[in-house]
Amino acid sequence: MGAMTLITVAPTGAESAKADVPALPVTIEELVQTAKECEAAGAAVVHVHIRDDDARPTLDLARLRDTVQALRQSTNLIVQLSTGGAVTDPYEHRLRVLDAAPDACSLTCGTVNFGDDVFMNPWPFMVELYQRTQELEIVPEFELFDLGQVRALNRLVDAYGPPYGGHVHCDLVMGVPGGMPGDNRTLVAAVEALPEGASWSATGVGRTSLPVMYAALASGGHLRVGMEDTLTYAKGRPVTGNAELVERAAALARIAQREPMPADEARTFLGVRTGSRAR
Repeated sequence: MGAMTLITVAPTGAESAKADVPALPVTIEELVQTAKECEAAGAAVVHVHIRDDDARPTLDLARLRDTVQALRQSTNLIVQLSTGGAVTDPYEHRLRVLDAAPDACSLTCGTVNFGDDVFMNPWPFMVELYQRTQELEIVPEFELFDLGQVRALNRLVDAYGPPYGGHVHCDLVMGVPGGMPGDNRTLVAAVEALPEGASWSATGVGRTSLPVMYAALASGGHLRVGMEDTLTYAKGRPVTGNAELVERAAALARIAQREPMPADEARTFLGVRTGSRAR
């Protein structure tokens, strides 16, 4: 397993407007098409935010359920729903995301300044969300925006035991204005502070995308890419679609002699519930 790279694609996010980024997948049909292309390019996990009929971020439960079902029917990807939503979403709506029965979900380990906004994740909310993932047998991916959140992750696992599936997997989200910088020193410091036996991927937001990808591959980590995090492929050249970001990540992983991990192997690696596709 050490010779493979888990690639997660985050195709949409909650920040960018469709009017500004026409290639952003916002309908269920666009999301399914993107997911198929990204699976073919080497992704094993899709990190899902959804939009309403006006392409605005939403946590509508019926639409979440429809999205999970559509992705399951059309791909073999692990479906990971965002419990972050948009920075304006109330806690109860974010908790309710788990009722859509995804394979996995994100769980952010602390509050962080997010550009001009604040992404709120107080300790009691983290605990409630974590305990619900354990009860519902959903694998959490711990999103870490700064070094203090790595400490909070350790505190959470020490206090409430291992996640469903028994394996701690994290994503270092780097380069967010207000979070940790996307550089090698910070990545190494974060990785050294993770719980023993944890695995991790790294996400470089914006222009930190490539430096973080190189640092993660050099340090034995996995990768998350996608238009949630990166809208520019190279200076002056917008991303044409999520698949090209996955293709680049897969190519770099192969150069590092760590092939992209297929979805079935990723299920075993992350401890995703078997038979989840049939739910």
